[in-house]
Parts: sequence; C-alpha cells; structure tokens
Amino acid sequence: MRNYTFRLSPGQDLYNSIEMFVREMHIEAGCVLSGVGSLTHVALRFANQEKHNENTGYFEIVSIAGTLSIHGSHLHISVSDGEGRTLGGHLVPGSKIYTTAEIVILGFEDLVYKREFAEDTGYEELVVYHR
Repeated sequence: MRNYTFRLSPGQDLYNSIEMFVREMHIEAGCVLSGVGSLTHVALRFANQEKHNENTGYFEIVSIAGTLSIHGSHLHISVSDGEGRTLGGHLVPGSKIYTTAEIVILGFEDLVYKREFAEDTGYEELVVYHR
C-alpha cells in the first residue's frame, strides 16, 4: 500500500483535481481515506437522478469517500452549510475549492479496479482484479 497526501487550492475543481492526481500517479486501485476543506460551489448527483444539482455558498467538506482508479472512480461527498445543514451525494465535476482541500488517498499496488457493465444494475460497476 502507498499513501498519497496533497492539498488543493482556491478555485480548483475538487473532482477533476482528484482525477488528475490519480492519472498523474497512475493509481490503478485506491480509496479516499480522508478529505477536509471548504467549497464555494457544490455539484452533486443525487440517488436515482440523471442530472446533477448545483449549490453556491460556503460549505465545509464533512466527509468524502470512494474508490479511485485510472480506469474509473466513484466518489461521494457530504458538505455542510453555514447553519450546519448537511447535503450529500455523488461528486461530479463542478465543485470549487474555497480555501483548501486536504486529500489523503491510499493506493493498493496489488490490485486493479475497473468499471464494467453489470446486467443486474444496468450500470458500470466495480470489478477488482489481482495483479
């Protein structure tokens, strides 16, 4: 296993920046261990919805979790607003960093994560391969 820790700066796109890091480090299997920071814009897709939802304001990242791979990632996030109300869902491109985002990723060097069509769900789902 290998640990990767990095910080994102104001204005960066949270999802795209994580994906770019995964590509640059050629991570074929990993997960988000921790993520804290703040956002000024949140882009989420909610359960069973085709389109994503966008919110503007000031939000704290409460949690972020997911599987990561150059072959396809799957990230979920929860954020809270200035009154502590929490909103969460599937992270999509468009969430912009306010002050910072500190991200910790764990890479699994003996695995490969891929996304393949699953007939039981009708979606591209995680398939784990051993090296």
